[in-house]
Amino acid sequence: MSGVVDAHVHVIPPGVDAPPVPPSVVGEIADVDRILEQTGADAVILSPWVALLDRDVSEAMAGLVSDRVAALGAATTADGLRAAMSLGLSGVEITAQAPLGADRFEPFWAAAEETGALVFVHPSTRGFTGPDEYHLWNTVGNPLETTVAAAHLVMAGVLERHPDLRVLLAHGGGALPWLRGRLRHAHEHLAAAGTRLREPVEASLRRLHYDTITHDPGLLRALAEFAGAERLVLGSDHPFDMADPDPVATATAAGLDPAVLGANAERLLR
Repeated sequence: MSGVVDAHVHVIPPGVDAPPVPPSVVGEIADVDRILEQTGADAVILSPWVALLDRDVSEAMAGLVSDRVAALGAATTADGLRAAMSLGLSGVEITAQAPLGADRFEPFWAAAEETGALVFVHPSTRGFTGPDEYHLWNTVGNPLETTVAAAHLVMAGVLERHPDLRVLLAHGGGALPWLRGRLRHAHEHLAAAGTRLREPVEASLRRLHYDTITHDPGLLRALAEFAGAERLVLGSDHPFDMADPDPVATATAAGLDPAVLGANAERLLR
């Protein structure tokens, strides 16, 4: 893989019996040429549509891998992750609904570090309990779900204990980077926040990787300034209605080089 890499593209792989597709999905896409044409990328990292993550889709996803395509499977256990990696996948996608810092996930994170798997944390789209109007379940609910899950991962010290983890957060990490002051204050001053994290909050936040889907070049520029441009990868969220239709233009407007972001993505792959 080389050039511009779109690291956030969802597909329904061939042979998988998918639930009804919402109107925002532009077909049951597994046509890589069409994806590359529509997103302006040279290569992609394909993830299962999130509604499929409770199914055994890793083998079907592995069938999409090529010289321009890396793919992620689905697993939440150490054995499942190792099985996905044995198929030639680059990692797995997991939902942000789970408490990712819980002790029961420790074997999973250990296996991810051991195998070099990319773990893509994506909202389940079912975590919002607010008003139904104005698309808030998506615009606010999805990044909120990622924020809570990733904050739990950070505050539990998982990233500190496993410094070689490759964890990618969807949608620019949601509100996580912008809550670093509150997390830092809780970590330093409130006993209720616990003491499992020993390094500064910002240090763990900078161990994470973030996609560019912020829909705002100014916010994306600020994210790069905080986390470091080397921690960002290009993403479109194709083919959903909240996708960035031109992620290359978004990155360029933020002062980021899409080819450099592509190199970042390549480093995350096995």
